[in-house]
Amino acid sequence: MSEGGTTRRFMAMKGGGYYSKATTGAKDVIDGATPLILDALDRMAPEDDGSVFTMSDMGCADGGTSIGMVARVLGEVRRRCPSRPIQIVYTDLPRNDFGQVFRNVYGLSDLEGYADAIPDLYVFASAASFHSPILPPGTLNLGFSSTATHYISAVPARIPNHVHMVRAEGRCKLSRERQGRKDWESILLNRARELAPGGRLCLFNFGIDEEGRYLGHSGGVSMFDTYDAHWAALRDEGTITEEEYLDTNFPQHFRTVAEFTAPLLDESGPVHAAGLRLEHVETRVVGCPYARDFAGHGDAAKFARDYIPTLRSWSEATFAKGLSPDRPADERAAIIDRFYDAYETRVRESPEGHGMDYVHCYLVIRKA
Repeated sequence: MSEGGTTRRFMAMKGGGYYSKATTGAKDVIDGATPLILDALDRMAPEDDGSVFTMSDMGCADGGTSIGMVARVLGEVRRRCPSRPIQIVYTDLPRNDFGQVFRNVYGLSDLEGYADAIPDLYVFASAASFHSPILPPGTLNLGFSSTATHYISAVPARIPNHVHMVRAEGRCKLSRERQGRKDWESILLNRARELAPGGRLCLFNFGIDEEGRYLGHSGGVSMFDTYDAHWAALRDEGTITEEEYLDTNFPQHFRTVAEFTAPLLDESGPVHAAGLRLEHVETRVVGCPYARDFAGHGDAAKFARDYIPTLRSWSEATFAKGLSPDRPADERAAIIDRFYDAYETRVRESPEGHGMDYVHCYLVIRKA
């Protein structure tokens, strides 16, 4: 199945500012890793030669989670290179709320924008997937992406017993791994083509760390297993059909560190031949901010109310896509509301162990 038949057609984070308001953990990841990006910029040592400096935020959602980092990084570029025009290109899929991106960047929301504070800055948006070319060859100086490239371009096979690849088995698991390898190589080759010599990629990706931890599965209640249990319960009671359950698969592949680094370290492979070199790799677990707050205030109802929106901000599109288009829109919406209400009830009644810890592999890559 092509990308046009899967992710590109339906995938989007919730708009209207919902995503960045509800997903403070993703912002914690970016803010905590901003020194990695500033260090990469320092190694680049950009010259003040009057040429355009281009940065991209790939898989940006509404731009709110990265806004502090982009302001710091582009502010540093302006300090180093007062004569260079700067352009920032925000990219995501066509259904993304790009209007909210511009409202955030220009300070027309409740976030502090940065566009007016950086002279000679030009802000653009692109609806091209990071699985395809985004920018003209040789024009990208600093490419950034966080919490995005785990989305695969196509779903090779339905997972019969779960909604996510972390529980896939046998041929189904192998097909996801193959798709993940293919897409990762494609992402890297497209970025290699776009990068200027000496440019950097700072890619902070969901993955599986050395201890087997992954998003929402780091020692407490497993988030994806909870998703599956509630979705399967709706199937078992007849609210959704077996076919709808089977059609609900996250179009994602969580890669291991070895999977991330393999094409960069293979000196006989196409990624190495395209000039990409690994500068830095590490894994980190960034704790769920809502679970952290709950540890302080102890109010289970408040925790549940605060926590569920962050799950919904990025997962709702997948569950909605699984429902038959023959159902009336209001019926589909009611099923989705019931699903998340059940999850909220579970957290409120038994809050211990719930939380969406962020498990990322942090990569800094240079173009030789």
